[in-house]
Amino acid sequence: MRHSAKEIQTLAEAFLRASGSEAEEARIVADHLLKANLRGHDSHGIGMIAQYAGYLRAGQLHPNTPPTILKDSGAILQFQGNLGYGQRAGWEATAAAIERAKETGICMYTIGNCCHLGRIGTYGEEAAAAGMIAILFVNVNQFFPLVAPYCGSEARFGTNPFCCAIPATDKHDAFILDFATSIVAMGKTRVAYLAGKRFDEPVMLDAEGHPTTDPSVMWTEPHGALMAFAKHKGSGLCFACELLAGLLSQGGTIQPGHPRNGSIVNNLTGFIIDPKALCSMEWMKSEMDAMIDYVKSSPAPDPVNHPVLMPGDPERIRTAERLAEGVEISDAEWAAVLKVCREAGVDEALLH
Repeated sequence: MRHSAKEIQTLAEAFLRASGSEAEEARIVADHLLKANLRGHDSHGIGMIAQYAGYLRAGQLHPNTPPTILKDSGAILQFQGNLGYGQRAGWEATAAAIERAKETGICMYTIGNCCHLGRIGTYGEEAAAAGMIAILFVNVNQFFPLVAPYCGSEARFGTNPFCCAIPATDKHDAFILDFATSIVAMGKTRVAYLAGKRFDEPVMLDAEGHPTTDPSVMWTEPHGALMAFAKHKGSGLCFACELLAGLLSQGGTIQPGHPRNGSIVNNLTGFIIDPKALCSMEWMKSEMDAMIDYVKSSPAPDPVNHPVLMPGDPERIRTAERLAEGVEISDAEWAAVLKVCREAGVDEALLH
């Protein structure tokens, strides 16, 4: 079934309020979930509240808990997430880093130990909208490893996202490069599994280490592992995210000396750069326009179905489509959302 943006935002916000979040936190988190759905990243959309409900019951997610400052030293900001909603921690910490970069030209900031940050591209969009460049590295701990290293068969990493964002020009929209370093995010296997679908190509390894298209290997025993993209290159970037995010945030890595309680805890190391500190904005925008035009001028064998796009274009296209037509969510995933909403005490009138 398809669900409107208003329906998703309203229901997500209602769940968050009913489960303990104050109004502003509920708005920030629900807005983040909706944007993930609209941009086509359903793995990080409203379906996540079923998982968050479990974390809340287990005391692994603390509502109404803002990030706090561990270190404030010139161009460096270090935040502790305190196991609050990652969407709130990410939004507030990025906003603070943007303001600091306006003063210092660059701000390196970290967030340690927050619950699931959600779609990392959201923070890249936040920075780009403020005229800033963002480079973000993320790792996962306390959750069980999901991604096998290149040539390995057992998981050793989380999906460890990377993001690079560059602000829009007068001619072109912002450049938003945002991806998990696994071929697919774990949440996409959840969406496919609940919808009874397989992937078009092998993106996982089964428990014996054989490539497979069947998402059930990630959700039934014995568990398989996700594959890193681009063989050794993606595996190497995944490793870099693990170390940069886990070490510099002081949140730690996924190595087995740390406890694993099954909740998604994220750490982030990011750089917010004010391009005005380095070059003329008029020149930068002109050069960026010329490069984007040059890239898009490459002849596409199938320009109707597969045009040449720049990072951020697919999400903008999907957003326009989904705002007009609604977001398609599988019956099983929607049923899980309704179940936790009922259990939280959401008004029954919102569940129909």
